[in-house]
Amino acid sequence: MKLKVCGMKHGENIQEVAALQPDYMGFIFYEQSKRNFEGIIPELPKSIKKTGVFVNEYPEILISLVEEYQLDAVQLHGDESVAYVTDLQLQLAERRALFIEENKHQKKKKNKHKISNEKVEIIKVFGVKDTFDFEVLTPYLDVVDSFLFDTKGKERGGNGVQFDWSVLQQYPFEKPFFLSGGIGLDSVDALQTFLGKPGSKYCFALDVNSKFETVPGVKKVEEIKKFKNKVIAKEAK
Repeated sequence: MKLKVCGMKHGENIQEVAALQPDYMGFIFYEQSKRNFEGIIPELPKSIKKTGVFVNEYPEILISLVEEYQLDAVQLHGDESVAYVTDLQLQLAERRALFIEENKHQKKKKNKHKISNEKVEIIKVFGVKDTFDFEVLTPYLDVVDSFLFDTKGKERGGNGVQFDWSVLQQYPFEKPFFLSGGIGLDSVDALQTFLGKPGSKYCFALDVNSKFETVPGVKKVEEIKKFKNKVIAKEAK
């Protein structure tokens, strides 16, 4: 089981969380979010995938941010259509291939701009409440690397509320997915129950955010550490 810590915002706190070695760290590029990221991402361990979170962003802006921050993954948290994702996938692949080719020629010049990942992962988010029509996922299966199921609410994430996880017992695909939405230390027992059921077979990562904050964008490092030890480490055994 992998861990994603989302909504990172401040340099020192980012480094403290990074020391816990989560698998993904999320940086929100959405001006309407209280956790909107601006500034410089500190150097992170190579094992951590820098993930940019976007909401209906213009593709050219999204791609420019992927290149600027050398993001390893993009999380699409809006109403992005299959056509949008297909085009984005193609553009990212083309830009990445060009970037790799340019770096080959610049090695002799000791170029320090390193490539962190040959492929940018695409994560598509869907909001869930009491029911969900899984057929809406079918057109996305060939153009995303994973899905993320979050609680449907007034905000585009970070609502701090869990949805009914039993809905995912009907998940019909083999595409891996993140579980998100109001996950905190008080969720440990429910998570262990969920992860013990067949419907969690393709749940490969847990996404945490608001339940581990003092204020939006500032994470409680010790609580994340406890959560990782109680759930992530246990599932790895």
